[in-house]
Amino acid sequence: MTQMNRQILLASRPEGAASVDNFRLVETPLAPLQEGQVRVRNHYLSLDPYMRGRMNESKSYAAPQPLGEVMIGGTVGEVVESRNPKYKAGDKVVAMFGWQEFGTSDGSGMQLVDTTHVPLSAYLGPVGMPGVTAWYGLNRIIAPKAGETVVVSAASGAVGSVVGQLARRAGCRAVGIAGGADKCRYVVETLGFDACVDYKAGNLYQDLKAATPDGVDGYFENVGGEVLDATLARMNAFGRIALCGMIAGYDGNPQPLKYPGLLLTQRLLVQGFIVSEHMDVWPQALKELGALVAQKQLAYRETVAEGLGNAPSAFLGMLKGQNFGKQLVKLV
Repeated sequence: MTQMNRQILLASRPEGAASVDNFRLVETPLAPLQEGQVRVRNHYLSLDPYMRGRMNESKSYAAPQPLGEVMIGGTVGEVVESRNPKYKAGDKVVAMFGWQEFGTSDGSGMQLVDTTHVPLSAYLGPVGMPGVTAWYGLNRIIAPKAGETVVVSAASGAVGSVVGQLARRAGCRAVGIAGGADKCRYVVETLGFDACVDYKAGNLYQDLKAATPDGVDGYFENVGGEVLDATLARMNAFGRIALCGMIAGYDGNPQPLKYPGLLLTQRLLVQGFIVSEHMDVWPQALKELGALVAQKQLAYRETVAEGLGNAPSAFLGMLKGQNFGKQLVKLV
């Protein structure tokens, strides 16, 4: 009997906010493996904000997600069949197989991982792309010095949570911005930030001012909109901003900058970056992050949706901040 592979395709491009109607679940027969190929049963699928941008047809740093094809996405899983000498059944791998239960590859674009001390799912979070994103933006752009103040938006998320912990390890005052009292409590009590501002409390600028009495030297931006406006107003002269994401404007809701003049008057460095363009740092970053997770010196949290069919709703919820920590879909 032919084995089937369940996949989620991009069925249409969003007009305004994305919806579950933009996706389609299909079943496709798995073809027999050819010489040199590997088949992987994906265990977890990563859901990330960048995917929303790929759903559009507009010009960006990467080509749009093609219609009628499997949605892009990072995966971790187990080799179940191999006709490639570099891989054997039982090997655990990280890949970009996207929103589907099985992935088939000639071995390129796959990386073996060791789950002895690092859980498999962590390779999609703190020891994966989000962790390296945090590491690069903090170390290469903000370049923190002991005693400085570093602010992180979306501080309880997959990227922001790592940024703040690394900033603290560098001797900085780490201040998070997150949505809701529970997330802020987690940021301070579990992640070890010095303070966290709840942007949903309705007093963002004043609360941020109280949490940053000496101003802000480095800012890791994941959100944009009013969060960026408030933090810009607290930046010290010659501050550095690592522009990682602006999720507030991703879902058909552009967020213009209110105070662009501050970029000049405070002589700020603002650097946008795409972590996949800096592959040279990945080995160093992953080695450091993997050691911290293995030694339980880097805390992280996951929100896990069960089953491929729930990926679209989990993705849309993540865009609205409904997740807590890294958003994953468990496929096995």
